[in-house]
Amino acid sequence: MKLNYSFFLKIISLFLILVHLNSCGFYRPVSAKDYPPEPEKRVQKNLQEGRGFTISGAVKNKNKGGQFSFATSNHMWRASLDILDFMPLTSADYGGGLIITDWYSEENNANDSIKISIRFLSNEIRSDAVKITVFSKQCEKTFNCSVSKNNPSIEKELKVAILKRAAKYKKDIIDSNPKRDLNTILAPGDKK
Repeated sequence: MKLNYSFFLKIISLFLILVHLNSCGFYRPVSAKDYPPEPEKRVQKNLQEGRGFTISGAVKNKNKGGQFSFATSNHMWRASLDILDFMPLTSADYGGGLIITDWYSEENNANDSIKISIRFLSNEIRSDAVKITVFSKQCEKTFNCSVSKNNPSIEKELKVAILKRAAKYKKDIIDSNPKRDLNTILAPGDKK
């Protein structure tokens, strides 16, 4: 009996590929009790949780690297503009996901001022979805100014404030959707 090594190698290769793909996270087991089996009920549950829906299977957020669809409906964008409302803005480009303020100082301390740059890395409400840089400028009278980039305490406070406000905006939208009891939705095979 002659062994066919190429067949044996193909089987081993296929097995290794399947094991590798499984370890990449393609298969994620979920609990069936969290998701109703009827499509109508799943749609309603997704709408109640603020996930929305797609038309004809088109993926809404299929962006390529660096292209994000920021708009006033983006919770992080709105929260950032609300938090920075007291500061004059130099640039606010929601297409590129960037907000830059002008130098700001309080009236009683004109020699110290700050400038804030916020870059959005994702549309999601996550701490790593926004990068905040705070520049501090200290001047002796109106000349001899020094600018420093590192101000982690203000950056952290801003990030927490933006994330809290964005989460509140998202929760308000989810709470404003009318909730239906999933048991009242009839699937095509259900009896009335």
